[in-house]
Amino acid sequence: MIVTHLSLTDFRNYERAEVSLGRGPNLFVGSNGQGKTNLVESLGYLSTLGSHRVSSDHAMIRQGTDAAIVRARLEHDDRQILAEVQINRSGANRAQINRSVIKTRELPRYFSSVLFAPEDLALIRGEPSGRRRFLDELLVLLSPRFSGIISDYERVLKQRNTLLKSARTSGVRGEQLSTLDIWDDRLVALGAELVSARTGLVARLLPDVTGSYEAVAGADHRASLSTYLTVDDPDAAADDDSGAVQRTRMGNEPVSIEDAAAGFRSAIGRLRRSELDRGMTLVGPHRDDLVLELNGMPARGYASHGESWSFALALKLAAAQLLRRESSAGDPVLILDDVFAELDESRRARLASAVRDFEQVLITAAVLNDVPGELRSHTVRIAAGVILEPEQ
Repeated sequence: MIVTHLSLTDFRNYERAEVSLGRGPNLFVGSNGQGKTNLVESLGYLSTLGSHRVSSDHAMIRQGTDAAIVRARLEHDDRQILAEVQINRSGANRAQINRSVIKTRELPRYFSSVLFAPEDLALIRGEPSGRRRFLDELLVLLSPRFSGIISDYERVLKQRNTLLKSARTSGVRGEQLSTLDIWDDRLVALGAELVSARTGLVARLLPDVTGSYEAVAGADHRASLSTYLTVDDPDAAADDDSGAVQRTRMGNEPVSIEDAAAGFRSAIGRLRRSELDRGMTLVGPHRDDLVLELNGMPARGYASHGESWSFALALKLAAAQLLRRESSAGDPVLILDDVFAELDESRRARLASAVRDFEQVLITAAVLNDVPGELRSHTVRIAAGVILEPEQ
């Protein structure tokens, strides 16, 4: 899949922007603060319905306007698709495919991209929530129905937590909490499917992560992944989801839905008293983690800056390779936002070699010479929210 044309209206610092893109590498060059990242952020949003920079959609709407529009012409197997999303300051966002209205959450089924940016260092050094989001966004790109499963799980979790807090406040206990059993059943059903899908995904990602790390870093440091499941951990109630607790119950083997459901149901039964005391759901996929290791040691806390950067990049390259194999859309659009400035010359060359066979790669850079010559075949200069004439 490739993007042949991107059109923006009132997105970030762009009142209007029109830019044509080609196959292979496309390089956006400009000084910091000119709008390079805004261009690729818009495509990332079209693919994942989220920004890699901010949690609020409103930040992407140009100041003084009510809505931003992202419109992209896509091409896949000689099929042309026009994908559009309108991000509204008030009211729900809206989406269209070939001018026909669709549910916004259905957009990822039409467009697939993988974006790597400096913010992704948080995948290694940050909170578990970022790693869960990485897995879930990839799940949705591979199977869009998981968008509904994740949304439904979050809704049921919120309802269950509300009931637990109410019970804690009122002192209700025992048989008087029969309503909680109903929410338990729904939480277990949705959570078990999510746990099973995530563990299967981690197992499939592992070989690509190992290979990608070696390709980027130029050394085999035995990069590995495993899954920490709170439903398997008798001490999970003590974990505050900060990632500070030493993970001891991990694995990288897929877990069946049936086994996940049995473990989940047993865990919430075992922790019922603690959950009532604390007014919150203490186990489940909303508190699980993706555990990253180098040479058998946790990457978080032990990996150097360079190793962390290489690991984060390896995760994104592995995601792109998995989508290439498993997605009906074929190659995702690979986006590298301000990556090459962080790499030495040898790592720049290795990264260029690793990405050059993708159908389309979008790159941003402040300095043209930071990017290897083989990735500069289609260069667009950006200045103050204006697309200048492409350099061929």
